[in-house]
Amino acid sequence: MSNKSTATRRKTPLRNAFYAQSGGVTAVINASAAGVIETARRYPRQIGTVYAGRHGIIGALTEDLIDTSLESPATIKALRHTPSGAFGSARFKLKGLEQNRAEYERLIEVFRAHDIGYFFYNGGNDSMDTALKVSQIGEALGYPITCVGIPKTVDNDLPLTDCCPGFGSVAKYIAVSTREAAMDVASMARTSTKVFVLEVMGRHAGWIAAAGGLAGSKASDAPHVILFPEIAFDKPAFLAKVKHSVDTNGYCVIVVSEGTHYADGRFLAEAGTRDAFGHAQLGGVGPVVANMVKEELGYKYHWAVADYLQRAARHIASKVDVEQAYAVGKAAVEFAIAGRNAVMPAIIRKSSKPYRWSIEAVPLAAVANVEKTVPRNFITADGFGITAACRRYLEPLIAGEDYPPYKNGLPDYVRIKGKSVRRKLKTTWKP
Repeated sequence: MSNKSTATRRKTPLRNAFYAQSGGVTAVINASAAGVIETARRYPRQIGTVYAGRHGIIGALTEDLIDTSLESPATIKALRHTPSGAFGSARFKLKGLEQNRAEYERLIEVFRAHDIGYFFYNGGNDSMDTALKVSQIGEALGYPITCVGIPKTVDNDLPLTDCCPGFGSVAKYIAVSTREAAMDVASMARTSTKVFVLEVMGRHAGWIAAAGGLAGSKASDAPHVILFPEIAFDKPAFLAKVKHSVDTNGYCVIVVSEGTHYADGRFLAEAGTRDAFGHAQLGGVGPVVANMVKEELGYKYHWAVADYLQRAARHIASKVDVEQAYAVGKAAVEFAIAGRNAVMPAIIRKSSKPYRWSIEAVPLAAVANVEKTVPRNFITADGFGITAACRRYLEPLIAGEDYPPYKNGLPDYVRIKGKSVRRKLKTTWKP
């Protein structure tokens, strides 16, 4: 019986895999890539070559594929400690099947040409929706393809998973930066700067802003004010809170989410333009808030925008985040070869102290285009801080250090060869 089973497997043609990175990159997205590639290499009877899209899904549409089999084991291993998107990412949202069926048909055309039977899409909400649609169109076109979404987003806004790989490291960076900057301001406040504003990412979900709250443990500790997208901005209440902090502590540290908005939904810093995903382009809420403080209260201020620094800071990554990022990449391959289609590996919290977690498959249909925001019981009654429940949730996610190797005083990151696969199609695609 065993010999017959082995013979059957050998007669089954190997199917190749396609892996793509999507949207804003993180300090640990390459750890997920390493998880995918290293795991696939351990299953040579089930998966042939893992191809990566150069600049994400654009690489599939343009048939611009990278042959990861030409990358050494040492290079793939080093991806675990290398930030950014090693294969290139893209902000490109595929429209619905009804709106632009041709794009999905083009993907299947490329997959068919390169015998790709597995699609691993490493991204956020929109990416999970794309992976789901590709599985549907493949079935409809008579080319079944196993699609597994791999969670990634610094915003931490995917549902059904305890957290999103990429978030823990951003949270650690923001908590550390808030604490260090607060110490600086406190030392200078008597004769100089009294208010410091740190702008962080988070369009509709304030998880990153909430992480700034980990910087302090007492009521007098910074940050003294956190502005969440989940709480409508109340200017009089905000200014009163800032004044109270300066009067009481001598200074005030503010962490503000880029998505902070008024009660009518207007962002404090909306620039009036849209990005590739159709989201409002935000123009910088940090200086808006800082100028408001200056004009109304007269305090000297400084502001900073964490921007790319927060999501690129692999040198101070959370060990838990790195481990989880690798684990979801590994699980994605294991789910795929087990026949699980249109699913996403989700992180399931088993306990908080000690923090224990596992990986389970959840349906993409339940994840796609759903945003998980900070619950109200995680935000203090006045709307300007985090509760003990929020702290219990966040603290395990920033735990541990996983430093990259250093060379000549700098992190020693890796670059892939990125050798292209020969094109097989005569037709081309342009965005």
